[in-house]
Amino acid sequence: MEASAFLKGIGLGGSLIVAIGSQNAYLLRQALKREFVLTCIAICIICDVTLIAAGVAGMGKLITEAAVLLFWIKIAGALFLFWYGLRAARAAIHPSAMLADDNNTAQDRKTVIAAMLAFSLLNPHVYLDTVVLLGSIGGQQPGNGKLYFALGAMLASALWFSALGLGARYLRPVFAKPTAWRILDGMIAIVMWSLAISLFL
Repeated sequence: MEASAFLKGIGLGGSLIVAIGSQNAYLLRQALKREFVLTCIAICIICDVTLIAAGVAGMGKLITEAAVLLFWIKIAGALFLFWYGLRAARAAIHPSAMLADDNNTAQDRKTVIAAMLAFSLLNPHVYLDTVVLLGSIGGQQPGNGKLYFALGAMLASALWFSALGLGARYLRPVFAKPTAWRILDGMIAIVMWSLAISLFL
């Protein structure tokens, strides 16, 4: 039973985390630029682990009942996603400034940390997926199943973000061309704007 809950946590957690979103998109971009990659990976994992634990512990019910709080989280998240989408669109129009080489001006650590935290915590979908959905399913597991479900979901998160952040280096030859950056940034802009709009649908 515990093994089944653990595998269920891995499966469901992985299916939710792997979906293309603002957090994954920003991590991929930082990994391709080789800017504070380990820091970004650590932030993604810590945020996910904390939210999954909170969800299984019962916080999901509190969030669904706090309609006013969820509304303002949606507002803040939508504004942030729309703003970053504009930045990505501008980068897609001028891709030469974003070549994957070591001569570009890198962002400072504080800026990257703030952005990674924003992508991890300002998107209401993160709370709906990790806290509400995973929390509600994990909370239904009998006995120690809750713990093993949560551990499975946490492991899936750690494996995915580590693979995405560390594996992006193999794509660097592709992103040595401005066209590749144009496509990536264009896709990121679309993802950001789609997520911002979906918050109010």
